[in-house]
Amino acid sequence: QVQLVESGGGLVQPGGSLRLSCVASGSIVGINSMSWFRQAPGKQRELVADISSGSSTYYADAVKGRFTISRDNFKNAVYLEMNSLKPEDTGDYLCLIVDEVLAPYWGEGTEVTVVS
Repeated sequence: QVQLVESGGGLVQPGGSLRLSCVASGSIVGINSMSWFRQAPGKQRELVADISSGSSTYYADAVKGRFTISRDNFKNAVYLEMNSLKPEDTGDYLCLIVDEVLAPYWGEGTEVTVVS
C-alpha cells in the first residue's frame, strides 16, 4: 500500500511564497512522473506542474516563472516552490505520483489560500 502525504499549505498574502512537499511511503516500486494539481472552489482540477523521471518539467502557463517543481528520488518526494502568489492561486493542491508500472497514487491535498 502506498501513501502520499502533502504539507506546506497555508494562508499567505499576495506576493508571498510557500513551499509544498509530498512524500510517498509504502511499497512503491519506483517512481515515473510526479505532478502537482490544484482545484479551486467550484472549478475543475487542473495540472499545475509535473516532473518526469528524467527531470524534464512542465508548467501551466498561469504559473510559469513563479513556481518551481523539483523531486528527490531518494526520499520519494516532490516539491513545489511557489513565489509571487496571487489570489487566483488559491485552492487545494494535490500531488500525483505515477510509478514504474504506471499505477497512479493521489495525495489528500493541502490547502493554499492567498488573500490580502
